[in-house]
Parts: sequence; C-alpha cells; structure tokens
Amino acid sequence: MKVLKSLFEYAGKYKYLTILSLVFSAISAIFLIFPFIYIFKVVDEMIQVYPHFSQAVFAIQYGWTAFIIAVIGILLYVVALLCSHLAAFRIANNMRKQAMHHVMSLPMGYLQTEGSGKVRKTIDEATGATETFLAHQLPDMIQMIVTVIAIFVLLFVFDWKFGLVSLIPLILAFSQMFKMVGPSLSESMKAYQDALEAMSNEAVEYIRGIPVVKTFQQTVYSFHRFHSTIKDYEKFAIGYTNQMRIPMTSMTMFINSIFIFLIGLVLILFANGFQVGECLQDFIFYVIFTPILAVTANKIMFASENTMLAQDAVNRVQSIMNEKPLDYVSQGEELDSFDIEFQNVSFQYPGTKENVLNNISFHIQQGQTVAFVGPSGGGKTTLLSLIPRFYDVTQGNILIGGKNIKQLSENEVMKSMSFVFQDSHLLQRSIYENIKMGQNASDEDVMNALKQAQCEDIIAMLPEGVHTQIGKEGTYVSGGEAQRLTIARAFLKNAPILLMDEATAFADPDNELLIQKSLSHLSKGKTTVMIAHRLSTIQNVDCIYVLDQGKIVESGTHQELLALKGVYTKMWNDYCHSIDWKLQKEVKA
Repeated sequence: MKVLKSLFEYAGKYKYLTILSLVFSAISAIFLIFPFIYIFKVVDEMIQVYPHFSQAVFAIQYGWTAFIIAVIGILLYVVALLCSHLAAFRIANNMRKQAMHHVMSLPMGYLQTEGSGKVRKTIDEATGATETFLAHQLPDMIQMIVTVIAIFVLLFVFDWKFGLVSLIPLILAFSQMFKMVGPSLSESMKAYQDALEAMSNEAVEYIRGIPVVKTFQQTVYSFHRFHSTIKDYEKFAIGYTNQMRIPMTSMTMFINSIFIFLIGLVLILFANGFQVGECLQDFIFYVIFTPILAVTANKIMFASENTMLAQDAVNRVQSIMNEKPLDYVSQGEELDSFDIEFQNVSFQYPGTKENVLNNISFHIQQGQTVAFVGPSGGGKTTLLSLIPRFYDVTQGNILIGGKNIKQLSENEVMKSMSFVFQDSHLLQRSIYENIKMGQNASDEDVMNALKQAQCEDIIAMLPEGVHTQIGKEGTYVSGGEAQRLTIARAFLKNAPILLMDEATAFADPDNELLIQKSLSHLSKGKTTVMIAHRLSTIQNVDCIYVLDQGKIVESGTHQELLALKGVYTKMWNDYCHSIDWKLQKEVKA
C-alpha cells in the first residue's frame, strides 16, 4: 500500500508497532467470525428439538463458547488498537516535526506566497488525518480484508446455491460503490481539500482584516476572495452530494436486501419440490450470517475513502517537503561594506510564467537612503524581498558590498539587515522578549532601544512595564504602537542595512510623527531602502526609483523627477491633490 509505505518513512522503529497492530487485528477478525457460527448452532439445535427445548443439551455450551470467543476477539482488537495508537501518535508527531523543521529552512517568501493559513492547515490537519488513519482505519481495513476472505469461504461451505444468491445483491452494491470510490474519488478528495485550504487561508486573512471591516462597517462581501472561496466550497459540496445521491441510495438498498434474494431462492426451491427441512437449516444460517456483508461493504467504502484521504494528506505534506530550501553556503564570505547593487535582475514567482520584475539594475552606495515608489502591483515589495533573499532571483545578480548574496551564508545576510515592514508581528510574550528576540543584549541595551524608538509612553502605561505580556489579560497595543516596538527591535539589532516597507501605513497621526522621528534616527549612517506611498516622507532621500509594471521607468531626486514631468510628477500632483482635499474637508467640518 503506497500510503503506508510513505508513512513508514516517518515511523522509525514505531513501524513495527503498526505491523504488530495489523497482525492482532487480523487474528481478531478470525475470532469474531466464529460467534456467528455458534449462534447458528444454538438456533439449529433449538429447531431440531422443537418444542422440547429441554433436550437442547449443547445450546448453553454453544452460547458460552460464542461469548468467550467474542471476548477474546474483542480483546485482541483492543490490543491491536493500543499498538496502532502508540505508533500513530509517534508517526504523526515525527511528520509534524519534520515538516516544521523543513518549513523553517525554506525561504521566507514561501510563506508569503502560500499563505500562513494554508501551510498551517496542511501540517496540522494532514498529520491529524494520517494519525486517524493509522490509529483506527488501518486496523479496521485489515480486519475487513480478513473478514471478507472468511465470508466468501463460509458462503459456499454450507450451501453453494445460497452463497451464490447472496453474492448477487453484493455485486450490485459494489457496482454502485465503484461509482463513488472509483478513480474519480481521488480527484474529488483533492478538490475538496483544495477548497478547504483556500477557504482556511482566506479566513486567516479575513480575520486579520476585521479591524478594517468593522471600521468601515463592511461585511464578508467586502473580502471578495474570501467570499468566493466560501461559494466555491459550497458549490463543490452540494454538487458532489447530488452526484453521490443515487449511487449511495442504490448501494444501501442492495446491500440491505440480501434476505429478499434468499427468500426468493427458498420460494424457487419449494416450487421445484424441495421440502422445508431440506433448506430451512441453510436458510437460517444465511439469514444470521449475511448481515455481516452489509457491515463489511460499508467498511470497504469508507476504507477506500479514508485511504485516499490519508494519501492526499501525505501528498500535501510531501509537497511541502519537496520545496527546496535556498542553497546557502555554509562558510561564506564576510561583508566589509554594505552598498547594494542589482545587475539585470528579473524575477517571477514559482508556478507562474509572467515576470514580476524585468531587467532591474541600480546601485545604492553605502549610507545612502533610497525610496521605491510607483503604482500598486508595480513590483516594489517583491524587489525589497529579493535583497534579504526571501526569494532567489530568476535572472541576474544581487550584490552586497560587491559580493553576490548567493555566496554569503544565511547568518551573514540576516545579521547585516534590519526590517521594518507595514505588518507588525508581536508574539504573545513580554515586551522585553519581543524586543530582544534572541539578540545578545543586556537589559540596558533593550531599554535604550525602546527609548530610541519613542516607546517610553507605551511602557509607562503597561501594568508590568517592559515585562508585560502581550495578549495576557486583555493587554494589547495599537497598530502604531506595535510598529514602534518593532522599530525598537531594529534599533537593538543595529544592522548596517535597513529595509522598510511603508512603515507608517497603519499608524494614526500621533504615532506616525513618533515613528518618523525614530526612523530618521535609525537610518542615520545606514544603507536604507524604503517603499513609500506617502510621498511627503521621501522628499529628502538620495534617490527615488519609480517602478511601473516591473520596470524602473524613472529615477532621481525629488526635484529631478518633478522636472521630468513624467510618472512621478503625476503621482506627486495626485498626492498633493488628495492632501488638499483632506484639509478642505477638515476645515469645512
């Protein structure tokens, strides 16, 4: 079985527990067949001595034998489940650990592209599905296989005519089952899981955007992609249910109608001269025994579905494991200067055919501050993400201090850069731990970084000061305050290169003023690359690059670009017009 072979790659020594569970499950299946035979013997003896039931000397013995064998079979099955659960927990744990370790080794751009909700769901739910498969469904499957073999033997041992007739509704049921669990099921299961992943991923984004939704009194319809994923899931679920309705109903009808075929055979036998005593015994046996067929058929159907779900789960985890980490050198060159150069860089996201950036070239001298501006979707954030190697370029080279970033170790790249992005992430830990974040710094260093980032007022209002835990007992900070705390991290790290992506995007005016003040101090003497939408914040930078459709269309200082009367001039005029409109509106108010 392919899925079991894949799971054993994560099992280690626990695969032997899984094998042991299958052995006990198979033996228990054999034991659990015999009680039906002994129950038949009880009924048969009662019929033979009717109405003198006191002469049924073996009935009690048969009954106790059936009970004891059933108990042994159940105990063997419990042992099988104990082994399978122990193995399943360890295998799922190993799979989860390996997947998470691998995700940690992947470029940071992978999470940006795939979405944190999708990756979380894949690892958590997929490993959960394999755990359920190994713990419950696999032992049941082996038990079912052994039961089917035993049933087919017993069907023809007592009377081949009754056995053959019993197979007719079974064949009809399986013909309907094949419509549900045939080759198309794997595609349907994949489509189902894809729909769930898409909905989960968009749900995470929607939850993150709830403050915006509530502020502007919008509904889920304002998040078109989230609403679309819900509707796509609804369309798939209802369509698939309607598609399976007739096959499922037909299968249930056939599998539960074996007794009708048996009665039909008895009537045919009577019509052909058979006496009641000649076929009553066999008829009773098959009436007692054939209900197992209905249970087994249902188990076969669900086993096929569960196997495909487990295989799909393994494939999804494997798709993460197949993602290749960036090829960092273990002992790379050390940086002694921090200018940044792009040489004919082009880039396209994995799985796409269109370039997001096309033949980008520029050179930022050490200590310079440059800004990238342009229409939304022009490639600004992507360009910034290439500098710390969140992605690898498709073509061209990126140099830092004259050295190709592919020849630098990961540690060398990361220690040379600080980041201030528009999305501020604070962990549910203390302010102190959030700022320090693994840096080798003293308490004095942390407090000094908070002071430089204009965070003293934030610390003063918190109940436990710098040791207050974010998220504990309703303690939270605003978006602007969180951004200032993030800037304190950058102060503490004090890296020579500073990358900023619209650092004041979600700040109120008061916080924006403090953020701008701290960023001005933070960027002194550093090679600073920033993305800005508020053009008033970049008038004094050394150079402004205008990106449009993945290309640099203009570059120069603020005054030089205005003199060109091109894209930047239009952006500046639009920006000034929006500011004037806002001021006029406030005056009228």
